[in-house]
Amino acid sequence: MSEAQSAEITREIARRRTFAIISHPDAGKTTLTERILRAGGAIQMAGNVRAKGERRRTKSDWMGIERDRGISVVTSVMTFEYGDCVFNLLDTPGHEDFSEDTYRTLTAVDCAVMVIDAAKGIEDRTRKLFEICRLRDIPIVTFINKMDREAQDCFSLLDEIGNTLALDTSPATWPIGRAAKFIGTYDLRTQEVHTKEPVGEDDPRIIQMREEVELAEAALPEFDRESFDAGHLSPVFFGSAMKEIGVTDLLDALVAYGPAPRAQQTETREVKANEDQVTALVFKIQANMDPNHRDRMAFARVCSGRLTRGMRLKHVRTGKQFALHTPQFFFARDRQLAEEAFGGDVVGIPNHGTLRIGDTLSESEDLRFTGVPHFAPEILRRVRLDDAMKAKKLRQALVELAEEGVVQLFRPQDGLSPIVGVVGTLQLDVLQSRLQGEYGVSIGFESTPYSLARWITGDRAKIEAFQDLNRSAMADDLDGDPVFLATSSFMMRRTIEMNPDLAFHDIKQIGMASV
Repeated sequence: MSEAQSAEITREIARRRTFAIISHPDAGKTTLTERILRAGGAIQMAGNVRAKGERRRTKSDWMGIERDRGISVVTSVMTFEYGDCVFNLLDTPGHEDFSEDTYRTLTAVDCAVMVIDAAKGIEDRTRKLFEICRLRDIPIVTFINKMDREAQDCFSLLDEIGNTLALDTSPATWPIGRAAKFIGTYDLRTQEVHTKEPVGEDDPRIIQMREEVELAEAALPEFDRESFDAGHLSPVFFGSAMKEIGVTDLLDALVAYGPAPRAQQTETREVKANEDQVTALVFKIQANMDPNHRDRMAFARVCSGRLTRGMRLKHVRTGKQFALHTPQFFFARDRQLAEEAFGGDVVGIPNHGTLRIGDTLSESEDLRFTGVPHFAPEILRRVRLDDAMKAKKLRQALVELAEEGVVQLFRPQDGLSPIVGVVGTLQLDVLQSRLQGEYGVSIGFESTPYSLARWITGDRAKIEAFQDLNRSAMADDLDGDPVFLATSSFMMRRTIEMNPDLAFHDIKQIGMASV
């Protein structure tokens, strides 16, 4: 590759901003997503989860159950341009029942926008998502939403972030007015006032804002890029997604100091985004985005290099070549062909079951990206098929939806009907809804005697001996790896004590079965 081509790759990668939006349900995450897309010129009319009729057709929540319930249950990917930067926005599920999908999504981003409800402050789900970001040292930008409603004191909110999350805060903007009198923000960096309506210097809201800003500047740290990149300090923006106040402040900040694509870790080395060779990590599978065509899309983060349409990459798990005939950029449900993509971009790759979550694509090198685990489910249910004539269709549908990550699928070794594992009951509702709507298969669920599932590793002969003794409590997962199903925590502890030569895992790392 010539120096000019390498320079172009480096220049294009520096323009990329790949980020996720995280929050507790009802903090306004999806509404903020819509307003960001509108501010970026990506959509003409932003939807609103709480609105009625046609105004409720949010662009990022495209699945039927999302629109019906006003929640996000799948990760939407949206690519758009703003301020000479290419944004890849990943709107993650807010509901805790879909935490595994959110965790996988966070492996593909370089930054996260944490949305906090100004009245409720730090909520349980926000705390858990933040901890995931902290584990990966992901820089956090904070957006305190709903300042147009009754809210906590701004200093109390900043103290709560610091005390609850052990995260330093540096206010980048400050609200002008509160609740019904909230009209805009003051930018502490540029000393500019951004309001929806003209306001005089003698306005009580301006006077109050200046007094508070003086206190904030004296008491709180200035923004430090190095501390932000390390995940120790968060710039804070105040606003109202509903009234579209503070949204462009947030976007401009992501342009100015949002991190460019970061290096990604593999089992053998670190891959830098500006390397000449193309590498990519599949972090999500989505089936039936277009039900008319029964399509299956793998979402991959381009980790390095310049990906071009038509190129052939090595599918590291199988060792086979994989042709990228129609890589695509997404705007939630809408899509367009991606003639080229660079490190940091997220592309959709149509396939027929070849690609799985955690797969690595590489131009030549045998690399395996890390950090895309599967967690042991907390709820286990046996699937009951209402129409026995559709057994074959059910088997295919369960495999496809399990590959997508909707549920985990376990096939009992004693030949009984399949068991699905989930984190929360809402996942069961989604599975039932999608099987009926997309495959025409009606199912129910029955309880099982099992409450825990653990993956087993160790000497192959000893695993086989254990399976022979515990056949009724053994199952195979989607990859054919052995899983032990325990009836209680006591039984699990006893089993572990009686089998010291085997390891029982509540997290399955990609490639673990080969150990």
